[in-house]
Amino acid sequence: MSLLNKLAILSCTILCSASSFAQTKKENKLLDKVQKQSIQYFWDYAEPNSKLARERFHPDGFYPENDSNIVTTGGTGFGLMSLIVGIDRKFIPRDEATNRILIGLKFLQNADRFHGAWPHWINGESGKIKPFSTYDNGGDLVETAFLAQGLICLKEYFKNSKNEKEIEISKLADQLWKEIEFNFYTNGKDVLYWHWSPNYEWKINFPLKGFDETLITYIIAASSPNYSISSDVYYKGWARNGAIKSSDSAYGIPLIVKHNGVEKNVGPLFWSQYSFIGLNPNGLVDGIGIDYGKVVKNQAKIHYLYNQSKKETFHHYAKNMWGLTASYSFTADGKDDYTAHSPTNDRDIITPTAALSSFPYTPKESMDFLKFIYENKNKKIIGVAGPYDAVDIKNDRVVTKYLAIDQGTIAPMVENYRSQLLWKLFMNNEDVKRGLQKMNFTTTTTN
Repeated sequence: MSLLNKLAILSCTILCSASSFAQTKKENKLLDKVQKQSIQYFWDYAEPNSKLARERFHPDGFYPENDSNIVTTGGTGFGLMSLIVGIDRKFIPRDEATNRILIGLKFLQNADRFHGAWPHWINGESGKIKPFSTYDNGGDLVETAFLAQGLICLKEYFKNSKNEKEIEISKLADQLWKEIEFNFYTNGKDVLYWHWSPNYEWKINFPLKGFDETLITYIIAASSPNYSISSDVYYKGWARNGAIKSSDSAYGIPLIVKHNGVEKNVGPLFWSQYSFIGLNPNGLVDGIGIDYGKVVKNQAKIHYLYNQSKKETFHHYAKNMWGLTASYSFTADGKDDYTAHSPTNDRDIITPTAALSSFPYTPKESMDFLKFIYENKNKKIIGVAGPYDAVDIKNDRVVTKYLAIDQGTIAPMVENYRSQLLWKLFMNNEDVKRGLQKMNFTTTTTN
């Protein structure tokens, strides 16, 4: 090889490396930006008294039923994990964050509980329940499990601290989740139930069976040292005695599990996100062979391919816009609405959290989405707390509002893509390890 050719190759290598470095630096800045902004929901716009997550935040100040002080239990769990990310990346001041978190935990300690479970909604000023519906006026086990996921991560994050307040947070977070009476919520059967009411008891009668967003409830229930469930509750309840398995596929990608209420397809993307903010699905396999890492990655890929296959031409948005999940929406006559968007319930609404919270599963496709919304559509789609909740890509309309459960998965799941921080915290918890072992789960990700 001639000296000239060698110099050309060397020059190309240097330029390509520099280009790759610049690209990575640019991408990291975008990741920082979307994490910082979405954390603002739980920082600048938290419920003022409890310091916990509001159910919703409307920048225009107009709220339905004057509920700007309503705290959401599940969204609070996501918010606590978002604050951990903010502290760890120094996006928010550590001392002030720990003060706020401690106020929030003490609020939860004194708030209404029902056999250890918090309700779906709590009045942020009084700590009293705000009924979600007539019969849903007691414990909400699923929302409580989302919160417990955050409490376990808090316990782990601060347990080795030398700071007195941080140690107090760790101990109180550990105490609070261990007070949840998971075994009560079986109602004496081999399945967990979503709701219990002090007035109507088991009236709603909603057993948790897979596959949907509620897997984490079984994982934490099995991990409880005082109120644990047996492995039969998982295998006979959630796994339906093996009937959860699916041999179907979409776009040539195996579903692996049956998605609730959907024939030969997948549900909304929050099903692959809410349970897996702390619970690492990679290498997580249960006793009947369900590989949850493949389940969630395949669901995200199917969503992406579904979007790519749509025949409609959207004049305002490129095909980098993808991801269907539960969020604000529009009715046929253009009014604000809410629904769980999915390939079988498609209103041409893209919810930014869907693709952003899929970063660990679809890094390239999620990065393309992130670049598109920040570089091409910033003024329309991005607001004071990050990407707005929903975008009508057919009619070029944006719902300029926020929901805790949507904003709350962005920073933690992006962080799991970047450093696996929340996954490491949750999976390293001794109780979680025992719970997974009890249910005959194997995993390659615990330390």
